[in-house]
Amino acid sequence: MENPKNEIAGDAASAAKVDMKLEVVVIPVSDVDRAKAFYLKLGWRLDIDVAAGDDFRAMQFTPPGSGCSVILGKNVTAAAPGSAQGLYLIVSDIESARNELLRRGVQISEVFHNGGVHVGPDEPYMFGRVRVSGPDSDRGSYRSFASFTDPDGNGWLLQEVTTRLPGRIDSATTTFASANDLASALRRTEAAHGEHEKRTGGQRDENWPEWYAAYLVAEQAGTELPT
Repeated sequence: MENPKNEIAGDAASAAKVDMKLEVVVIPVSDVDRAKAFYLKLGWRLDIDVAAGDDFRAMQFTPPGSGCSVILGKNVTAAAPGSAQGLYLIVSDIESARNELLRRGVQISEVFHNGGVHVGPDEPYMFGRVRVSGPDSDRGSYRSFASFTDPDGNGWLLQEVTTRLPGRIDSATTTFASANDLASALRRTEAAHGEHEKRTGGQRDENWPEWYAAYLVAEQAGTELPT
């Protein structure tokens, strides 16, 4: 007789090999047109806006550079409007991202970091009421934030990520979601390369393209950076 546990293990192993890409998150809203105006103000791409009579309407928005979209509308979810919290938007430069939203007329918190304490309950997601003003002092990846809400109170959190933790991405692949992300990475690389040239006697590095390339790949993969 076959062991059912082995069958389950085999099924799990097969399932682990199947790509599963998170591409849509549903956001509950009370006023569809008000929500549409807000997400357009963010500069997000409107992919669809479809309706079926008076009882159904669905819109899909995609943030710039994102592989995941959001859907909102009328009768697309039974969740209470404003109940979506802890929605992370990853950015490469927290201050530039915040300034862009301010320019667009979005009310957003100051940049903050959490000081190593994870508590609420003011905001029911990571980094609630214990907030330390300003970005992380070492500007460490994953450590600087800013938050805002949509008109229904759905909570969004900007998080600055410049270097991924090891194993988070394919180390053989280097990609950038946008020209802005690449420009930010090049600025960080330029600053690091300036320190490299100081350590090597202030001489111009003739092999700077190779050094830049190695730094960009290592930073994104979370491996040891060149010095």
